[in-house]
Amino acid sequence: MTYCLGIKVKEGLVAIADTRIVSGSDTTIKKKIHIDQKNNHSIFIMTSGLRSVRDKAIIYFNELLEEGAEFNKLYKAVNAFGQQVRRVAEEDKEALAKSGFKFNLNTIIGGQLKDDEEHKLFLLYPEGNWVELDQGSPFVIIGNSGHGKPILTRTLTNDSSLELALKTGFLSFDSTRASANDVDFPIDVMLYKKDSFNIVEHRYEKNDLEQVSAQWAEELKSALEKLPEEWMNAITSKLPVEKHV
Repeated sequence: MTYCLGIKVKEGLVAIADTRIVSGSDTTIKKKIHIDQKNNHSIFIMTSGLRSVRDKAIIYFNELLEEGAEFNKLYKAVNAFGQQVRRVAEEDKEALAKSGFKFNLNTIIGGQLKDDEEHKLFLLYPEGNWVELDQGSPFVIIGNSGHGKPILTRTLTNDSSLELALKTGFLSFDSTRASANDVDFPIDVMLYKKDSFNIVEHRYEKNDLEQVSAQWAEELKSALEKLPEEWMNAITSKLPVEKHV
């Protein structure tokens, strides 16, 4: 499994991806964020699914760019990548099925191209169709998505700062890491500020952020202890009274 998170707020985009690849008993570290950047062209691609399928689709897409394909809006680049996903499916889906594997490539694509009025974030499905993330849904997770959603849902809005989005995004990853043994450090983090056409990225190791993780755990415990308890009386009052001999 994997963990890839994309967040869109007014200020820009945040992307976080773990780097753990588990194959049987083998664990390796692989980069899961692909970035293509030049003048008035900033795009990142994150995937969840079979590594071989991902690599093939990325190579095919890069070939398009190397051969001169240009896109003035991000949705057109998403369409082009979707075509490559469908191409890989046509080539490999049957063989994968015979070997007991499911063609399951999900993709997050974000960025801004020269004629985009603002930065964009898309979720591309294995079938090659997509949805765009908007104000009502400022984030998307692919891979191991169950554990990290609550804090994002409770915290993020379109008006959240880029810093808050990054902080919340890390805590979402940390919740997933604590609950799943197939998601772990290192993590790759990418930030994009609206209209900058400049993606920045950084890789964090566990020792870079373990103090933040530990502080968050303590803050949660403290907040839990401070919650009012009167509401519990309706049921705790029904408990049998302990008799002392």
